[in-house]
Amino acid sequence: MSASVAIPFAIFLLLANAFFVGAEFAVLSARRSQIEPRAEAGSRAARTVLWAMEHVSLMLATAQLGVTVCSTTLGVIAEPAIARLVEGPMVAMGLAANTSHIIGFALALILVVFLHVVIGEMVPKNLAVSSPEKAVFLFGPPLVWLSRVLKPVIWTLNEMANLFLRMVGVDPKSEVTSAYTADEVRSIVERSQAEGVLDDPEGLLTGAIHFSDKAARDVMVDLADLVTLPDQVTPDEIERAVARTGFSRFPVMRDEEVMAGYLHVKDVLYATSEERTDPVPNWRVRMMPSISPDRGVESVLEVMQRTGAHIARVVDESSEVLLGAVFLEDVIEELVGEVRDAMQRM
Repeated sequence: MSASVAIPFAIFLLLANAFFVGAEFAVLSARRSQIEPRAEAGSRAARTVLWAMEHVSLMLATAQLGVTVCSTTLGVIAEPAIARLVEGPMVAMGLAANTSHIIGFALALILVVFLHVVIGEMVPKNLAVSSPEKAVFLFGPPLVWLSRVLKPVIWTLNEMANLFLRMVGVDPKSEVTSAYTADEVRSIVERSQAEGVLDDPEGLLTGAIHFSDKAARDVMVDLADLVTLPDQVTPDEIERAVARTGFSRFPVMRDEEVMAGYLHVKDVLYATSEERTDPVPNWRVRMMPSISPDRGVESVLEVMQRTGAHIARVVDESSEVLLGAVFLEDVIEELVGEVRDAMQRM
């Protein structure tokens, strides 16, 4: 192939490679939430883009096939053509033919690789990642059209790839997931409230967003501030503690540094008048889990749900020193706002 034909064809292959790379990253980076409103408004391009996002495995197979064909063909056509262009002047300058061929091939290889990486890979990738919604409307519809034209080939290659994935225990996905980070949701809520389209007077949405940002140390009650009961406490003493504090649950301390569990006021309803001054049996003391101060409140809530405990002791993992306790009420308050103990005085 002459250089006058090979060079323009090589430029076409380079641009085609850039198209397939850009299309691949655009389909993966775009968010459905940005596309769906335009599709509902009647945009045919948006509906085509949504179809591409719902068939992401097929789109990636099409893009990868295109990249492979373009890259391979570019190397086959462009490198010899550029090498011949370089060899002629060097031979005319007096260099040996073999030396000119080696130098020409090396320069052609460097130039083709450079252009392929920069123009054919990095530029379209950065374009798609920095402006995914714009890129997906630019690259998505043509990619869908190509996938339909090449459907038999693409389907065969895609099924072979999926078969291999299933053989190694991976479940192939065919649709792009749509998820938001906490910061993105926070921004959406704040903007919606500012524009008056969202009313959250109780702060439930805000509390839910900030909920996962808290750790056990942020909601725990320090050991020095806890209202506790001693081991071998009597029902009469528990009732007096309830009347004095208004609380219904109390951690039970075996000594100053050991929290044995906790007791609820209903745990002493069994006591008759003769049993009111007898120590509460140890088996009635409810068990409580131990958690580290850095454990997230979501994880703390999961532990409490799993164990059925309303209180968890907070223990430093390195020194095993008791720091305090986390109450279920305080964890829930981080989500829904102020909650008062049913037995607590106003």
